Amino acid sequence: MAQGDYYQVLGVDQNATDQQIKEAFRKLAFKYHPDRNTENPAAVEEMKKVNEAYAVLSNPAKKKEYNTLKNQFGSSAYTHFRSHHSEQDIFSGSDINHIFEEMAKAFGLRGSNEIFKEFYGKGFQRFEFRNPGGFARGYVFGNPSKAGRPGQAPFPLSGNKGKMARFLIRKISGVQLPEDGADIDEHLYLTPEQALRGGPYAYFLRRKSKKLVVKIPPGVRSGQRIRLAGMGQEGKGGGKPGDLFLKVHIRKPLLKSLKEFFARRKAT
Repeated sequence: MAQGDYYQVLGVDQNATDQQIKEAFRKLAFKYHPDRNTENPAAVEEMKKVNEAYAVLSNPAKKKEYNTLKNQFGSSAYTHFRSHHSEQDIFSGSDINHIFEEMAKAFGLRGSNEIFKEFYGKGFQRFEFRNPGGFARGYVFGNPSKAGRPGQAPFPLSGNKGKMARFLIRKISGVQLPEDGADIDEHLYLTPEQALRGGPYAYFLRRKSKKLVVKIPPGVRSGQRIRLAGMGQEGKGGGKPGDLFLKVHIRKPLLKSLKEFFARRKAT
């Protein structure tokens, strides 16, 4: 199957009607569905091509843009189109999920949400909301990539900009996208004996008002960090919690500290 031209991918000509495009997609989606090709890993890539071709050609605006590029650039139209559109752009507003759900009901195959997560990784999220003011659904592709390349997210889903993006989605749709909790950095002060001996150590995490028992590795050194998985900030919308990192500080004996203090004073 051709890599580039969307019409060739679906096996239709440029004058195909919307119904012909949809029927061609249904047949190919059923043919390459991963649940029907467990022994053929190559079917996944074919399925991704078919999905993308349908998402573009079933949308009047995107189809018109693609046709214009075909008239201008011929066989390189796909490259030009893809350099300006991310997966987020391509699948936005597509009814592809309806067709997957039809196959799921009729043949017991997995639906679009599971398939797309398998194809595009954990960065893919589907959201849907209903309220008295209306109904909407959509996709978010959070796969990292360079600007202008396939797989590019239209906005980052991490960092400060990611927080803003998530806020806007939540404001518009009322849907909280899964967001992992932040890590917490704290300090752990030990005596030389505690650091040398190691073992359980009672620690009170003030931020969460929680008492923890930390396992100190014998011979721990000052500056090392001890990680407590899942003890950071809570995730949102089903996201996993962050981690707690305790930076070790070993207290010096009082007499040694005093000697060092007076030695510094004397030197100045």
